[in-house]
Formats: sequence, structure tokens, C-alpha cells
Amino acid sequence: MKNKIITIITLFLMTYSMSAQIDRTIQPKPGPAPKINIGKPETFELKNGLKVLVVENHVLPRVSATLTLNNNLISEGDKAGVSNLTGNLLGTGTAKLSKDSFDEEVDYLGANINFSSQSASMRSLSKYFPKVLGLMADAALHPVFTQEEFDKESNKLIENLKSGEKSVSNIANRVENALAYGKNHPYGEFATPKSVKNVNLNDVKNFYNTYFKPNNAYLVIVGDVNLKEVKKLVKHDFAKWKKGVLPVYTVPAVNNVVKTEIDFVNMPNAVQSNIAMVNSVNLKMSNPDYFAVKLANYILGGSGDARLFLNLREDKGYTYGAYSRISSDDKTAALFSASAQVRNMVTDSSAVEFVKEIKKIRNTKVTDEELKTAKAAYTGSFVRNVEKPATIARYALNIRKNHLPENFYETYLQNINAVTADDIQRVAKKYFSADHARIIVVGKALDVLPNLEKLPYKINYFDKEANKTSKPDLSKPIPEGVTKQTVLNHYFNAIGGVDKIKNVKSTLVTYEATAMGNTIQSTEKRTADKYANETKMGGNVVAKVVMTKNGVTMNKQPLPEAMAKDMMSGLGTFSELGLLQNKNSKLTGIEPINGKDAYVITTKGTVVSTAIYFDVKTGLKVRESQTISMGGRTQTQTANFSDYKDFNGIKFPAVKSAKVGPQDVTFKLIDAKVDEGVSDADFQ
Repeated sequence: MKNKIITIITLFLMTYSMSAQIDRTIQPKPGPAPKINIGKPETFELKNGLKVLVVENHVLPRVSATLTLNNNLISEGDKAGVSNLTGNLLGTGTAKLSKDSFDEEVDYLGANINFSSQSASMRSLSKYFPKVLGLMADAALHPVFTQEEFDKESNKLIENLKSGEKSVSNIANRVENALAYGKNHPYGEFATPKSVKNVNLNDVKNFYNTYFKPNNAYLVIVGDVNLKEVKKLVKHDFAKWKKGVLPVYTVPAVNNVVKTEIDFVNMPNAVQSNIAMVNSVNLKMSNPDYFAVKLANYILGGSGDARLFLNLREDKGYTYGAYSRISSDDKTAALFSASAQVRNMVTDSSAVEFVKEIKKIRNTKVTDEELKTAKAAYTGSFVRNVEKPATIARYALNIRKNHLPENFYETYLQNINAVTADDIQRVAKKYFSADHARIIVVGKALDVLPNLEKLPYKINYFDKEANKTSKPDLSKPIPEGVTKQTVLNHYFNAIGGVDKIKNVKSTLVTYEATAMGNTIQSTEKRTADKYANETKMGGNVVAKVVMTKNGVTMNKQPLPEAMAKDMMSGLGTFSELGLLQNKNSKLTGIEPINGKDAYVITTKGTVVSTAIYFDVKTGLKVRESQTISMGGRTQTQTANFSDYKDFNGIKFPAVKSAKVGPQDVTFKLIDAKVDEGVSDADFQ
């Protein structure tokens, strides 16, 4: 026992002595970057030029294979969409198997096979790998393109493109590329219903026969396989694939604008603006600047802790998220882009903040803490990924496709850790343009143009296909004799009649939606002088708003007096009844909503302001937008109404669509009652 006590005392004294020699006020210096040993895949090449990379991993009985055609850029011209159709038709039948038989085989084996115009991939259990690889090879190398399947895929693609014409995000993405690269550049091309209609079955066959060649193809196989067996399978399935001469195409030059400008696309249905600040760059993975550029972008806008996010979301409250990205490309120019979806009324302010942040990272050095955080993020991501077997193959493929040095990934962390604050500022000046950028805005001209015109930039106008156009008309005159009273009476008559609406004693409506994996249910009850709305998520009450002439409470807590006063203007069995007497409500104009004209009645409050839109022809309410301005922050919530259904002689919108956070959510009417189901207890 005595010896044990002596040992404990000795250890304590040794520990104390060692601690006393360490100055804990000095941060320890980081050690050298760990040396990364990345396994090398086994490789071999067929006589037709197909290069095969194999990574054996026997931890799980699974295998994946990816066939990639590393072709040069392809221009589709007035037949844009032919590559989409080619990819969609691959796998719809082979010389040996019909589409149904092929699908049945894949399903029976519990496998997954996918195709695009320039690739094919499969996943399966290792015991079925030989069979599944054979199916993928058969579909990729011996396709049967039938007129029946072509017509199906063509019609489907056209319908998808038509439905995307109303999406602000879709239009913004394609216009951004078209303007940055030019519509004559492969990256600037995009499919339209018109261009798809130009494509016929022979075009698909010619596209496939021209570009689906083994010359520039790589087959990557990862999983529970044996190299010797793989060689036999690949030779059996792919050796007869004939190589050919691939077309030579001169990629058009990509240039930035001489002076920063605003390129505007009018989308009258936009409830928020898509804004992107874009410039082209010459950046390849083999460029010595590559690592510094990646870290610079991370600090500027690469995460939720980056400057753009902290500025536009956390500080200003303009958006749900603001980010930047920069690509690298071995075949043509790449793009730098800083972007966000912002509220209409702060579109101009957001543009100002983007320019400010880009100038800031160009003109001043980043902090040590920012650089340290960025390096840690890249290091952590790299270390996690390098443990995955598929990463070994992907890195090996990157080295070959992008002409990288063989030790590119072994020295990856060394290169990341070698970046300095001076490097960040240098590459920011070189790659993030403040003076030769396009500020591309896709939004509602009526709401955003007046303020954009105050900025010191020339504004160019484009349509949804990136064609130059004239400035959109911002106003439509209200016809003589149309007033707030006539618009509201038209609405009341459309949903049941003015007299009937005014005689209703109570209403009860319940809507239901699915969002974020939960069922959301909203129940609204109204009388002439009381209102209650209860929202449930997953069956639990998350919010209950009660409004009477005495005030407004949320979850039994009173709301600020100014807000409550604004909200009480909507009391009544129908909120629109209050507009008749509200002196702050005005008929302000006519605006297009989903391609149809709508009268707009706006109500300006101290805290809460609303805009309600009524279809000019039908009289029905089609949209309501509510803006809350409080504590230096502004938030707008917009709901669209459609598909009106009759309940006891009164029509209610059966569908309401709105944004819940960043997600689009559709609420469907599941119950509506008139003069029943409501009692005083509901407003307690």
C-alpha cells in the first residue's frame, strides 16, 4: 500500500513539473500537414482506347461501375436537347432485349443502371456484378432507338421545359450561363420546346454514333471484385466497341464585359428576385492558384459562416442564404458567381452588398481566423473523403482528365496549408471581378426596377431566352369607372354574391400540406369581430393566433400594439370586407399574375402592409402578399390561391401555395363550413 501511495505522489509531481514548463498563454504552432497516402487503382487499357480503373474493396459485397466519355465540348445549335433525348433513350431497349425485358432483368437482380448521353453507371451486389455489367454494356453499346420511345421522351421533355418557364430559378440559371458564355457556346446553349421539336429520331442516332466512342472513355469499377476476373468481363463486354474519329470543334472565346452592368430579365410572377454577380475566369485544377482560389471563395461565400451569408442573411435579413462558387474547367473558361434569392424590395440593396463584399476581399487581407477556419473545413472534408474507396478511383480519374501531376492529391493538404492571407488577396483580385462583372437579376420589374435604376450601372434588358429586349412597361392604366369598391364587389359576386357574403355569420376552413417530412394543418375560424388560426405540425399545435377587437395574441402572448392594430383591419367573416372601410386601402394598379392581369389593392400599415390581387376577368383573389417591417428587419410572405370550390353556396380556394422557410408548400382545402362549427370558445 505504501509503495502505491509513493507511486501516485511521484506521478503527480512529474505531471506538475511538466506543466510548469509549458507556457499556456502561447498558442501552439500547428504541425506539418499529414502525409496522405492514397491507394492507386489498378489500370489497364483495351485496344479500342477504353481505359479501365479498378479499385478492389472487399468490406461489403457491392460493386459500382461508371463509364465516362471525356469528350470535348459539343455544340447542339438549333437542335439543343438532342443530347438530353439521347441520354433518355439509352436503356430503352437493346438489340437483344426489349425495354420491358431489360427493366425486368435489372429489377430482378436488385440493381441500378443509369445513362446519360456521355455516361453510364451501375450498382449491384457483387454476385450479380457480371450480369449487371453485361446489361449496362449491352444497353450502352447496342441501343435500339425506336420512334415510339423517341416520341414519348420528346413529348415529356417539351412538357418539362414548358412547366419550367414559370420558374424564376430555372430561367435565372439558363440566362446566367447564356449571358456569361454567349448563346453560341456549348455552356450557353439551352433546350427550348422549339429546339426540341427540331430534333428527330435520326438526329439522336447520329449524335450517338458520332460521340459515343471508346477513344476518350474511362470505365471505373469499385468494390468487391477481383482484377483478373474484371479484365475478362470488360474484354468480353467492351472489346468489340469500335473506336472512331471524333469531330474537332473550336470553342468560342469567352469574354467579360468592359464595365460592370446589370442584366435584367422581367418575370412578372416573381415574388422574389434571383440575383447573381458573375464573371468568367481562366482556372484549371492544374493552375498553381487553384488552392488559394478555393479558400478565398470559401471565406467569401462558400458556407453558412462565410461573409456573404453573414452579411445578407444574418445581418441584413435579405435572404435565406447567400453564397458564391467558382468552378474550374480544363476545356474552356470557368465561372465565378455570387448569388442569392432576395426579397423584391431589397434587390438593389443586395446588389450593393455583393459588390461591397467582393471589393472588400480584394482590397483587404482576410483575418487569420477566417483563413484557419477555411483550411480546417477543406482538411476535414478531404480526410473524410479519402477514406472512401470510390474516392481513390475518382481522384485517379481526375488526374487523367484534368492533366494533373501524379502526386496532386498526396500533396493536397500541403498546398492548402501553404496558402497565406497575401495569396487570398492576390487571387481575389485576379478571379473575383468588381469592375467587369454582370449583375444578372431575374425578378418582377414593377417591384425592383425603380430602385435598380438608382444604382451607378447601365441596365440591359433580356427576355427569358437571353435575347436583348426593351425595358418592360411598368404600368397599366386602371380603366375608367373601376374603383376599389367595384373590384371588391366583383370578388364577392364571384364567390357567392355580395348580399350572401355580408350575411354570413361565421366561416371555418382547414388546409393541409406536407413539408419537411411533416403534415402541416392550418384551421381558420372567423366571425364578424373575431378570428382564430391554429397551426399544427405532426399533430401538435405549434402556433395559435387569436384576434378580437381587444387585441391580438399569439400562443396567448399579446403582439405589439402597432402590429395588432394593423392586423385587426382584416377582421370579419371574410378579410376583404374590412378593405371596404379601411381608408389606408387603395386600388393601386394592374399587374400580371401568371400571365393574367390582376387588380392590386394595397394596404399600408405601420408594421404590416398587404397587397391583394384580384383577377380582372373572374374577380377571384389569386394572390396575397403580406410584409412585416419591425426592428429594422423586413419579411414578406406571399400566398397564391386557385381552384375555387363551392361549399354551401360560397366558393373557397381549394389550393393555396406559399413558401414555408425556403421550401415551396402547397396547402389543400380539406374542410370548409359556413355558419357552423364555430363558437366563442374558439377565441379564448
